Amino acid sequence: MLTQKTIEIIQSTVPVLEEKGVEITSRFYKNLFESHPELLNIFNHANQKKGRQQTALANTVYAAAKHIHQLHMILPAVKQIAHKHRSLGVKAEHYPIVGEHLLQAIKQVLGEAATPEIINAWAEAYGVIAEVFIEAEKELYDGADWTGFKPFKVVRIEKESELISSFYLESPEGIPAFKPGQYISVRVNIPGEKYTMNRQYSLSGSKEMPHLRISVKRERGPETEAGKVSNYLHDHLSVGDMIEISAPAGEFTLNEAAQTPVTFISGGVGLTPFMSMLRTITTQQTEREVTFIHATQNSSTHAFVKETASLCAKLPNCRMFVFYSSPSNQDCTDQSFYKEGLISKDDLDRILENKEGDFYVCGPVLFMKAMIQNLLSLGVEKEKIHYEFFGPAMDLKTDAQTVS
Repeated sequence: MLTQKTIEIIQSTVPVLEEKGVEITSRFYKNLFESHPELLNIFNHANQKKGRQQTALANTVYAAAKHIHQLHMILPAVKQIAHKHRSLGVKAEHYPIVGEHLLQAIKQVLGEAATPEIINAWAEAYGVIAEVFIEAEKELYDGADWTGFKPFKVVRIEKESELISSFYLESPEGIPAFKPGQYISVRVNIPGEKYTMNRQYSLSGSKEMPHLRISVKRERGPETEAGKVSNYLHDHLSVGDMIEISAPAGEFTLNEAAQTPVTFISGGVGLTPFMSMLRTITTQQTEREVTFIHATQNSSTHAFVKETASLCAKLPNCRMFVFYSSPSNQDCTDQSFYKEGLISKDDLDRILENKEGDFYVCGPVLFMKAMIQNLLSLGVEKEKIHYEFFGPAMDLKTDAQTVS
């Protein structure tokens, strides 16, 4: 437990964390990797270069300071981050290292404003916050099918669209249990790269399938950090090859016990976790009302066209809508199914026969911000909107309210 004095000191730093949080976390990561370069085997280099990891950590530190007197308020964020940490192999022994360099970064950025009183309070608070994460992660490690990374064999590769390919993975020891919507971390050693690289991909199959399936979008520009792993998988992974993966993780999952209506809204490769959810509904909840809304550029980038149509056809209460932002002349123009342009608030209002049930949103950040804002303005309850990031969790702020 923290003393009242410590709580007051931490809360007094909230304004400066709001202003200088990203500067502090950027300095933190610089110091951390200079002192412990081996940790580059864990962290996503692309998210570092984009600044996403720094922003995500700054948001977490800010939220922890703001709610230091009631840390249960940040438990949903803790659980989401804990899943990612377990998937990547972050351990309890890493936390003292992180704490040391975080305090160092606070001193360096704040200078004389970082008084001994403030540093001591943050050291005490960090210890409590770290224990919250360590306990959450221990529970996940204890419940995982295995710890670290395990080799799986690629038994099939299937092109789903111009940019997305599916990789089917098997192990002699069988397939781990997972919830529809979860992801795995893939670890690769790319020739010429000093450190291993990790990326997290949603499982696009279902637990009824005899293998795991991930569906990977080829990021444009293999020379960039963001494209290194996806292009390596597309260009160099073949049937028969072995690939290292973590046990399934993630909180963005389908409520399999509910019978309430469910709406999926995806952009681009954001439909991959929804393939797992939709497959599960077709085998376990066939009477459930489903609305599947997908946006992509055109038919060449539209993945799982036949599969989604086939799955939806098995459900008596399933409706599907597709939006093409830049359709070609060959694309279907049936307005009852396809529509040209982006998904607007009016489109959602027209499609959604009621605003009840659960809404799942996945895709690029700007797409999710727009969809969540539209849903809120249409009267959907904040608690009914669920979303997933590809990468570090960022704070999605809307004009109406913050969705967390």
